[in-house]
Amino acid sequence: MPIAKVDGVEVEFEAGMNVLQVCELAGKEIPRFCYHERLSIAGNCRMCLVEVKPGPPKPQASCALPAAEGQEIFTDTPMVKKARHGVMEFLLINHPLDCPICDQGGECDLQDQAMGYGRDDSRYAENKRAVEEKFMGPLIKTVMTRCIQCTRCVRFITEVAGVPEIGLISRGEDVEITTYLDKAVASELSANIIDLCPVGALTSKPYAFNARPWELKKTESVDVMDALGSAIRVDARGAAVLRVLPRVNEAVNEEWISDKTRYAVDGLSRQRLDRPFIRENGKLKPATWTEALDAVAAKVKATSPDRVGVIAGDLQDAESMKAALDLFGGLGVTSLDCRQDGMVLGGGQRESWLLNSSIQGLEDADVILLVGTNPRLEAPVLNARLRKRWMAGALKVGVIGEAHDLTYDYEHLGAGPAALGALSKSKGEFLKALKAAKAPAIIVGAGALGRADSAAVLQAAAGVAKTYSMAWNVLHTAASRVGGLDLGFVPGEGGRTAVQLVAKGGADVLVLLGADEIDLTQTDAFVVYLGTHGDAGAHRADVILPGAAYTEKNGLYVNTEGRVQLGARSVFPKGEAKEDWAILRALSERMGAKLPYDTLDQLRAKLFADHPTFGRIDYVPDVPAAVDFSALGAKGELSDAPLASGLKSFYLSNPIARASVTMAECASLASGVTKMAAE
Repeated sequence: MPIAKVDGVEVEFEAGMNVLQVCELAGKEIPRFCYHERLSIAGNCRMCLVEVKPGPPKPQASCALPAAEGQEIFTDTPMVKKARHGVMEFLLINHPLDCPICDQGGECDLQDQAMGYGRDDSRYAENKRAVEEKFMGPLIKTVMTRCIQCTRCVRFITEVAGVPEIGLISRGEDVEITTYLDKAVASELSANIIDLCPVGALTSKPYAFNARPWELKKTESVDVMDALGSAIRVDARGAAVLRVLPRVNEAVNEEWISDKTRYAVDGLSRQRLDRPFIRENGKLKPATWTEALDAVAAKVKATSPDRVGVIAGDLQDAESMKAALDLFGGLGVTSLDCRQDGMVLGGGQRESWLLNSSIQGLEDADVILLVGTNPRLEAPVLNARLRKRWMAGALKVGVIGEAHDLTYDYEHLGAGPAALGALSKSKGEFLKALKAAKAPAIIVGAGALGRADSAAVLQAAAGVAKTYSMAWNVLHTAASRVGGLDLGFVPGEGGRTAVQLVAKGGADVLVLLGADEIDLTQTDAFVVYLGTHGDAGAHRADVILPGAAYTEKNGLYVNTEGRVQLGARSVFPKGEAKEDWAILRALSERMGAKLPYDTLDQLRAKLFADHPTFGRIDYVPDVPAAVDFSALGAKGELSDAPLASGLKSFYLSNPIARASVTMAECASLASGVTKMAAE
């Protein structure tokens, strides 16, 4: 490995690194505004100046200078300090002194670096320029007079998000960042530019003027808005969750999160169920916990176990599903299901329902076939990884299903499942690439697995994967799905599926654990709803038991690649609401089938003993077991209907998001009702 000297200390570095990275290897802090590890190099803020020998006797931008063998780098010479003072002075010429009212205050790179590397005075007395504000949608607030033209936002939107709608226009003193067409940024990852902005030019519009960072209690947790399990930080003040920010997790979300993950949190305080209710004479009336639990217990005890059904929703934690399994399974109930969409997977080999390549491992794939999935909506952060691989020129993508703008090029092989059988006869470039691929992968989405002909579709997809030696991957959309399948939360012998349970006459008692994504209009059962919001399940319920949202409880979730993750409580449940497992524990006592645990730790101990995979926190096998393709699906007739994505609306996919005002605005814009800046 080549060696360079940084302030007299020898440092080994990898070929291809720049001088800034070598300085950081030596433990030196180099100020920067435009440079970011995950974006291309712009070299336009000039804050990272260092002195390098051999080289011209002047400061050089370390981010844009390749490191070389034998270089001597100096980071704290008088020349470097003077140069940084000058750069900071230039940056502040037009920057307004409005830190007391700026939402970036307290976590602003410009503030921090002005203190560390700036002068204590300014030699400029000219009037500061003003820049017109831009409309970037309901999520991003602009104060463009503060902009220092680092272009991080431009590079992110263009390179990572793949929606080149922000750019730099004009020249010299007139230069400014703008949206080209004066419309909202049409990306599901757009709000990441708020985190990237090193000044207060781009801030969070829903969070504007709500709090200062030192007022907030910060809790590290995981996201449940999709099945990726992105690492997040939940910031709360008092009983209210005010914002969600991304945490760095290279194996899952790098440092990005979707707009839904970030902004659906205002739905946590709206339309909440904060006390038990019992339906009397067709109307829901408030009740005590004793009355509600006694009513449920009496109804269940009076009903034959084969007429009782339990459906787990998409946001459930593993502990609540385990408690439901122990309680109702112990009573002889076999009609339990965590698959509201009718997915055919479950009850077999674990690898059959996992993203076996792993999220990070997909970056090693050279050919990917997408079947019945739109990853841009179902998993925007995963889609950004696929785009990164494609941008490197190392990925060919084929799509079977509806055609969408995925932000990268692909070959559309057909809309219906028949295209799976016809793949070997196609004449496009994709088949040639697939035959020559060294690491091909198939990704099957929920849109292919929740249809009437899903068993046949699954068998056809498995046949393609086996023929071309493709890694088998399933992309789920529900945070609870893999955990439920791992637990065996599927119908037992003689049991009925979720779709069968909600049909007329399908059950006499139906217990919904936050299940709102299933049609309940036909069921004539006595419905018990344990959940958080006044959504579809609560509207149909005969008894409502208010539960805790994902920010209000400690819980285990398993993401689409099988990684067990810990969610942490940031605030307490609303009103009289309780944690889901605790409600089921109290219900079990009234039913004479007391569950054998009194605390969450005891419940987890039993969970780990019965299902050891849940004890392997944050672990994904490096080499997953081989998938038995012959056991996937069944013979049947394939429908001509297109393989549509299982997600009907990205912004309104769960009760929390549907209660969010911000998500409603985003959904309105996405549907084509576009607000122009002049309005």
